[in-house]
Parts: sequence; C-alpha cells; structure tokens
Amino acid sequence: MDDVYRVMMSGVKKSFAGVKALRGVDFRLRPGEIHALVGENGAGKSTLMKVLAGAHAMDAGEIRIDGKPVVIGTPRRGKDLGVGIVYQEFELADDLTIAENIFIDRLGKGGIIRWGKLYRDAAKVVRDLGFDLDVRAKVGDISVAYKQVVEIAKVLSANAKILILDEPTAVLTPQETEKLFATLRSLRDAGVSIVYISHRMDEVFSLCDSVTIMRDGEVTGGGRIADFTVDGMVELMIGRKLSTMYPRRDPVIGEEVLRLEGLSGGDFSGVSLTLHRGEILGLFGLVGSGRTEVVRAVFGADPMYGGTVWIDGQAARIGSPHQGVARGVALIPENRKEQGLVLDLPISHNISMTNMQSVSRWGVVSRVREEELSQRLSRLLTVKSDNLDNPADSLSGGNQQKVVIAKWLNTGAKVIIMDEPTRGVDVGAKAEIYGIINELAGRGVGILMISSELNEIIGMCDRVVVMDNGRTRGELSRDDMSEHSIMKLVVGG
Repeated sequence: MDDVYRVMMSGVKKSFAGVKALRGVDFRLRPGEIHALVGENGAGKSTLMKVLAGAHAMDAGEIRIDGKPVVIGTPRRGKDLGVGIVYQEFELADDLTIAENIFIDRLGKGGIIRWGKLYRDAAKVVRDLGFDLDVRAKVGDISVAYKQVVEIAKVLSANAKILILDEPTAVLTPQETEKLFATLRSLRDAGVSIVYISHRMDEVFSLCDSVTIMRDGEVTGGGRIADFTVDGMVELMIGRKLSTMYPRRDPVIGEEVLRLEGLSGGDFSGVSLTLHRGEILGLFGLVGSGRTEVVRAVFGADPMYGGTVWIDGQAARIGSPHQGVARGVALIPENRKEQGLVLDLPISHNISMTNMQSVSRWGVVSRVREEELSQRLSRLLTVKSDNLDNPADSLSGGNQQKVVIAKWLNTGAKVIIMDEPTRGVDVGAKAEIYGIINELAGRGVGILMISSELNEIIGMCDRVVVMDNGRTRGELSRDDMSEHSIMKLVVGG
C-alpha cells in the first residue's frame, strides 16, 4: 500500500540538546490532497516538516517518497526530491527584485542572465497564483503580505510536488487568502501534495482534506477533516477541553481615556474615534486601510500631520514613543520579533526595559529588583520558561507575546494598543491571551485592538471602528457586529 502515499514518515525522532522534539512520529501524505498539520506552538509540527525538507537531519526513523526510501539531510536534496517549504520567517533578499528572488538559484546559465525571459517567467508564476505584482519591484519596497506571495511563488517555480506552507495567511487579507486558497485547490487537483500548517481552525476546516494532530512531539490523532469537530480537534491539540474560545465578560465601561479628532498622517486622514476605560475597542480594516499607521502615530512611532489626540480629556502632544509612554500609551506591534522584543536579550531584560527606573537605584540597575519584577509579571501572565535569563528567542510565539504585554504592564499604561495580538500563536495561547486582555480591561485599562480575524473582533470587542483607504467608514456596537455588517462598511455599504 506504500504506493498510495506521496510521503511516508515512520518513527521519526529528533532531539535538540537533550530535548525531545519528535518522539517517534508517523506521518502520511497522499498525492493530490491538502493535509493540515496542527498543534500548539512547540508541538513539533515545524520540526517534522523541516526534517522532510532537509533542514534538520532526523535522529531515527524512515522517510519514503513515492514508495522509495530516501535520505534527505540537506535542503538541496529536499528540493531535488520535489519538496518545497515556505517558512513563517521570510527568506528573501530585500535589495533584489521580485523576479530575482523567485529564481534566486536559477538566474541564468554560464553567468548570463536573460532579463526579458526572467521577468516574463516570474510574472507568469505570480499571475498563476492569482496576484498582480510588478516583478521588477524590489522586495524591500513591497508589503509584508506580498512578500508572502513571493515566497510561495519562489517554491512553486521549482515545480515542487510536495508543498509545505507554515502559517501562510498570517499576513494576508481575507481577499488575498481566498486567492491563495483557490490556487492551492488548483494545485491539489493537479496532483500536488500540500501540507498546511495553521492555527486558524476556520481555514483548516474550509480548505483541508485531512489532518494530523500533534502535541509534545507526538501524534495524538488524525484522519479525514470531515470526521472532526473544532472542539474535538482542539482537545487533541491541547490535552484538555476548551469550553469557549472567547471568555465571557461583563464590561464596566468608564470615562473616556482616549479621543482622536481628525487625525491625519502619511497614509490616513480625518480619523476620529473614542476609547473608554475598561473598554475593548476593535479597529478593523484590510491590509492598506491605514489602521496600523494610525495607532503608530498615536504612540509616537510615526508622524501625524494634523488633528488632536486627547488623553484623559487633555490634548496630548506625542511626537515620539518616549512621549507616548509618558502619556500612558503602550503599543504591542504587529511584528513582535522585529519591533516588540530584543530577541537575543534575556526575557527579564525585555520585561524591564520599558521602565528602567522601576529596577534601578541611582542610575544603576538592581539585578534583584529586575528578577523580582520579571518573576512577578511572568507569573501573572503565565509565561512558560525554565529560566528568565534565557533569550526571548527561546520562547514560543504565544509566550513571546506575553512578554511584550508584560513589559507594558511595567509602565502602568492607561491605553494599550494591540496590533494583531494573537498572530502566529496557537489556539491554547490565544485563549490565554484573550483572558489577559479581558483582565486588563477589567482593571480599567482602555484596549484598542487591531485584528485581521473578524471572529476575533466580534468575539472580543465591545465596539468596532472600521477603516478603509485611510479613513474611518463607520462604527458598530457589540449587538450590531457581524461579519456581514463589518464587511459592508469596508466595501462602502
């Protein structure tokens, strides 16, 4: 029966410095199927696929491709066997064009590049994906969403028969996600085998044919998607029942803490909204709507050219992040790795860095005070780490996000802006972060939350302000929120 499988991985084991990442994993992938690989961060999903792609050498086990035993060992060998992988972290050269990135290892023969053919071939690959990009543009000049498209195009251009996608829609709009799904279905129908790693259960159930569920380096279940429910799958992922994704709360809305009047900046104009103590206000819009640019201006990270920011009823001049923090504003950015953390510094340093005075005396940092602070906040937010002296890069995505939240709790912020607070974290960590957000609101903090997931906006927010093309298009109360009503405002209804 081996010939019915494109990939058979049997008894795969992998350890890192004594830590068992994979504990004898079996994985099967058929030709022409989209196979979901799900589990919490640290479950072993990415490690298993890196073994298949040749980025990691397994310690034990066997891999068969199209029924034949293979030894992969290197990414080059993986590519030669038809395995293509798109990682969460981009592997692109910003100074090169889209076309050059797509064909980076096949630019020409004998040192001669046929530029016309290169651009035509690159344009076809992008067009076949359902996107319209200028392949002569430098990758450093395009959005994060389009960088994801280039990564996928780069893999598909090598005619991969096994395509592995790790959280591919994390930075895509709903429309772009649908385009990608249409492309993946076409590839499946053409016989390509696709492994789809995602924390988004709605995507898994709408797109995938089958699933393998992992926890702590082992497979806990699998089979046809049609045989599972969301609750059943989540229980196998986290080892416990998840009664509800969005915890119930009875908000106590206080006085106004933040007001924007006619705010204008580089990519937005005339933006007005209010936020109250104890309130969770959603800010929704598609990529390019200006939502992130607005909150960065409120925090002082980007310039504002007009309008007024009011905090606690007083006009506030905020021209830098330092001034934003001084006025009680905190920003949890959409890219925690590049903007929210210093990854190679200890977890404790990351927590204390926003308010060094709290751990210093006479200008000298007290290691004891820093340790006490980081221990207290990490316990409060249930940060899972053996040692707070470990670098922030050692943490899972969900725990990294908790550290970003912890560092702002150290400032006593009145307004916490959260830009995509659960992007790239697993379903169990999402529920924990939702609980933290509700706890902060319950303490009277005003929460301004940006999310690309409509279910998250509807499940968490007391109100939502909708943006499009740099302007606010309307506002909805909790009772009026639905996917239909929100998207109607986005498209100008």
